[in-house]
Amino acid sequence: MLQDGIFLKVLLYYLIIINLITGAAFGWDKRLARRGARRIPERDLLLYAAAGGSMGGLIGMYVFRHKTRHMKFKWGLPIILVLQGALLVYIFLL
Repeated sequence: MLQDGIFLKVLLYYLIIINLITGAAFGWDKRLARRGARRIPERDLLLYAAAGGSMGGLIGMYVFRHKTRHMKFKWGLPIILVLQGALLVYIFLL
């Protein structure tokens, strides 16, 4: 299954899209915070990261300087990224 080019393309496109969405969500939440508007729940931001958008979340977090002081983001996103990387290595070595 992993040798199938379609699977790899779908996975690549999925990861690109979820990372763009996650990074944009961090930027949008920062904008909402500045306006004093209703925010994106932290749970949702972490779920986007856990769904494959951890790299986009990390980039968004530092580009927009948003959630950088929150330990669950400062440490959680890198931990999620390492776990996702380990999962990808495991999948591709099968």
